[in-house]
Amino acid sequence: MPSLSPSLSQNAMVVLKRRYLRKDGDGAVIETPEMLLERVSENVASVDHLYDDRDAELEIKEFLEVMKELRFLPNSPTLMNAGTALQQLAACFVVPVEDSIEGIFDALKWAAIIHQSGGGTGFSFSRLRPSGDVVASTSGQASGPLSFMKVFDVATEAVRQGGRRRGASMGVLRVDHPDILQFIHSKDDKQTMSNFNISVGITDEFMAAVESDDTVVLRNPRGGAKAGEMRARRLLEEICDSAWRTGDPGVLFLDTIERANPTPNMGTIESTNPCGEVPLLPFEACNLGSINLVKMYDDVSGGIDWELLGDTISTAIRFLDNVIDASKYPLPQIDEVVKGNRKVGLGVMGFADLLLLNNERYGSRESLDTASRLMSFMMDRAKEESASIGSSRGSFPNIDGSNLTVPMRNATVLSIAPTGTISMIAGCSSGIEPNFAFYMARHVLDGEELVDINHVFLDRIKAEGLDIDLVLKEMSKGTSLSEVPGIPDAMLEVFVTAHDIDPLLQVEMQARFQEHVDNGVSKTINLPRSSTPDDVADVFTDAYRRGCKGITVYREGSKPGQVLTAVDGKVGCFMCGKI
Repeated sequence: MPSLSPSLSQNAMVVLKRRYLRKDGDGAVIETPEMLLERVSENVASVDHLYDDRDAELEIKEFLEVMKELRFLPNSPTLMNAGTALQQLAACFVVPVEDSIEGIFDALKWAAIIHQSGGGTGFSFSRLRPSGDVVASTSGQASGPLSFMKVFDVATEAVRQGGRRRGASMGVLRVDHPDILQFIHSKDDKQTMSNFNISVGITDEFMAAVESDDTVVLRNPRGGAKAGEMRARRLLEEICDSAWRTGDPGVLFLDTIERANPTPNMGTIESTNPCGEVPLLPFEACNLGSINLVKMYDDVSGGIDWELLGDTISTAIRFLDNVIDASKYPLPQIDEVVKGNRKVGLGVMGFADLLLLNNERYGSRESLDTASRLMSFMMDRAKEESASIGSSRGSFPNIDGSNLTVPMRNATVLSIAPTGTISMIAGCSSGIEPNFAFYMARHVLDGEELVDINHVFLDRIKAEGLDIDLVLKEMSKGTSLSEVPGIPDAMLEVFVTAHDIDPLLQVEMQARFQEHVDNGVSKTINLPRSSTPDDVADVFTDAYRRGCKGITVYREGSKPGQVLTAVDGKVGCFMCGKI
């Protein structure tokens, strides 16, 4: 088997050394990338001994091969913690927040434990009574969800995730909660609650009221009594104006999510993980992994190697299912729910780079059809593998009363994550996002700047016979690709970046993926600085009509510390815990 190191970029090595490779008590790196993957493969394959239906030694080799070849990588906690004393391998958790002091501060304690173990958290604060409501035990007034969210934010700031990941959380409030306006504008100063992504929980009833220009009734969650009403369109305007100004809030379409809930017998889904790609029940967690689509491209046929992709999907599903048993969960409640539903989330990275290799413009009809064909194939193959595992190891315990039929090992199988750092290791574009730039500077971890040049772009420049040094010199000045001398028109048509792509085509791309994904899809709709709040409204309403489970927008320049922003002719990337 070939060595991994020559395949890794200098940037990948920096990230691995700073964040993933084991260190001794003095902070010196004591692990190579090969040793990391061997540690992970051996640990995850060791689960096979619990079932005695697969050859663990053979599976170690298979797991190691797909990772060494950078065809598949699991989420960061698995890479960091597998085979260590911590052994917490899940990426994301949803913690319930009940309407009592005991319930609120239990949730705060649980979140701190999860963050310390390396996981992200999602919360719905919709059960909390609104500010000014009566507190029967003291005859005082409730302070409302926002005051407690700020407590959660401060606590998150104080707890670094395992010393290597900054805490990240999703906060959700239903659109019919009496404190919804305060929630919508809670991050307008661009400083408050910096550890939270926030999303408004949108209902079908609300969207119908927007369509008919009707009012929405605001209800006190303590008993459901009417607490006021607002014109639905005005409330949507408030959401869109704040999202336009700051990038927050996003929206989650709660009824769309619930209709896809595979285990309604186990409860209602009220929140997601921090980046929105995994809707989860209370105390549920999910472990994620992504296939590098660049490695699925066949230079000879000029398209996807479907056989290789199918084999990689099968191996990845077996890997992720093993992770469920290999992981030590931070709370006993989580252990019970996770092993009851056995959700996994296999996704992709490098999609934008695959389109470049296919000579397809992101957002074109061809690219949309590629997305549909790709994810239909992935869903079919992932379910086949889950059913196969279910036949030998048993279906997930909560399958009775679920929307799935036996045998099925996992309640969900696919999820599209942002893949911020693992895509840097793999050397490809992140998730299903379009390329933000082909030449950029990334500010990672403690602010170190790494120059990142897209390798597909470089290969095309070479193939066109252009002067690479001249092209890069021009682009380092902030010159757009269309203004660089000598770039052929055919290349300009395909090598587009995020702001070259119509926002509604980006929504359609997310919807194409969502059609064949049983969890959610993480995608940020990039808007130019000149966009208006009405443009945001168009994105949100189109996403709802197309069946997306949630949507987030980012207008250029609206959020400090954004993952990717233009800075002095370059592109800055802040590698925060949210990715």
